[in-house]
Amino acid sequence: MAKGNEKMPGASLVREIHEKHFGGDPRVFLAPGRVNLIGEHTDYAGGFVMPAAIDFGTFASASARSDGRVEIWSQNFKEGVAFGADELPGTRRKRWPDYPLGVVWALREAGIEVPGFSMVLEGDVPLGAGLSSSASVEVAVAVALLSLAGAEMERTAIAKLCQKAENEYVGASCGIMDQFIACHGAEDHALLLDCRSLQYRLAPIPRHVSVVIANTMVKHSIAGGEYGIRRAEVEEGTAILRGHRGGIAQLRDATLEDLERWGGEMAENVMRRCRHIITENLRTVAAADALAAGDLKKLGDLMAAAHVSYRDDFEASCEEADIMVDAARCLPGLIGARLTGGGFGGCTVNLVEEEAAERFVKQLGEEYRAATGIEAEIYRCHASAGAHSVENGG
Repeated sequence: MAKGNEKMPGASLVREIHEKHFGGDPRVFLAPGRVNLIGEHTDYAGGFVMPAAIDFGTFASASARSDGRVEIWSQNFKEGVAFGADELPGTRRKRWPDYPLGVVWALREAGIEVPGFSMVLEGDVPLGAGLSSSASVEVAVAVALLSLAGAEMERTAIAKLCQKAENEYVGASCGIMDQFIACHGAEDHALLLDCRSLQYRLAPIPRHVSVVIANTMVKHSIAGGEYGIRRAEVEEGTAILRGHRGGIAQLRDATLEDLERWGGEMAENVMRRCRHIITENLRTVAAADALAAGDLKKLGDLMAAAHVSYRDDFEASCEEADIMVDAARCLPGLIGARLTGGGFGGCTVNLVEEEAAERFVKQLGEEYRAATGIEAEIYRCHASAGAHSVENGG
């Protein structure tokens, strides 16, 4: 499966649906999904990540209502919800309305009075593929409602507000990366984010490079529990290093020299988890530098090393993901490939020369099917802009 990047037909469709359901003259906004090119499990250690916004996203249309009600229609789920503006659920229901309603709650917590409104949501971010469909919805809703309320908010503040909605209203633990890239993404660029300071810089992705995301279609049940175990192991190792050198507030402050000096006091698995994060931070910054210098070979080498570290030191890969990455490495046009996301399945990210991308997608699917018997979903996309209004029309 491959997708292009033409979004105006989607905007026009959302506008038509809105007018059919609610009437009015809505404004339409788009917020993208994302893929992380490099930097896994570094966020909670205060480290670096390098995501790119992609040209899959969520549209949100919004128009004011005079009756004080909130009505939201999901075109994806083909259902709607309606509430009095003062009767919004106080807690999650573990369904899709949690995400837009969480944003309404967070806006009100921030002192922004959201009027009654009608909204249509429609998106093409693949669900369950680790491409941040939830943050895409949250940010699209936030920018639409801020516009409706006539309120201004800086992009990083919007990202923090949407993270709060997901953490405290939806009840899902997530870092800031997904919402941040949905707000700050730039066309034809990745974004190097310091997860502690939230400082960032853009790194150019040449137009002749296509981003190919390959869904292994597996997510091993071990994933949920192992995530908590990995975090505990990282915290254990960090505490040991901090005990020797007071300047280590988070693992991002530690060096390989620190690990060589005191890693022997750690259990072997704890030492390897820490080694992954320390080296991954170095690789992520180096990857941004490689993009800035136009050195795609170095970028590919860093992505390959990142996958090996994720597989061997962090032990968060799986057989299917390794098969997918190994298959990609044998195909013409590949720049770099690795497992992306939380691990234990999910998607690989591949940077591919544009002229070879169509054949790459076909061959990768064939190779993976032959090795596993699984029909993968493979998405071809480009680095895209962050959340923005979409002109009426299309």
